[in-house]
Amino acid sequence: MSESRAALRYAKAILDMAKENKALDAVEKDMRSIAATISDSKELKDVLASPVVSGTMKKNALLEIFKGCHSITEGTINMLVDNKRLGMLNEVALKYIILNEQQKGKDVAYVTTAVPLDAAMEKKILKKVAELTGNEVTIESKVDESIIGGFILRVGDLQYDASVSNKLNNLKREFSNSL
Repeated sequence: MSESRAALRYAKAILDMAKENKALDAVEKDMRSIAATISDSKELKDVLASPVVSGTMKKNALLEIFKGCHSITEGTINMLVDNKRLGMLNEVALKYIILNEQQKGKDVAYVTTAVPLDAAMEKKILKKVAELTGNEVTIESKVDESIIGGFILRVGDLQYDASVSNKLNNLKREFSNSL
């Protein structure tokens, strides 16, 4: 939990700096790129999590991967390396995106499903989340077959897990506790 709070503090500081420099959209574009790249690359996740790879090597790799990014984004990577917090780069990027969207009066709904969403289902989700939050909503969908079925919906700090894997885990826990 402390990592999540730390990531939120970093994201708020980056947002404030981007606001001062009138670079909110440029930094958001970079953060979206970072989040997408890290979540799509198992190798990059492994390198960032590895205690064997030095912080300098990680920093150089990230700066090469995200060459041409805004100086605030570059500074974020340097700061996280200096503070030995580079492992939370993805979480900082996601928190920044959420904070920036909320500031614009928008929310981002992250939906994870076992199969790709069709247009009709995406429309229903957008409508329901907009009703619940009162804000304009955009959807970021992700397919994760390991949830077996159902969905996981995350908007800001709220998460609703209606996945089959979660229900199976709950049943398993109940059986374990009753024995």
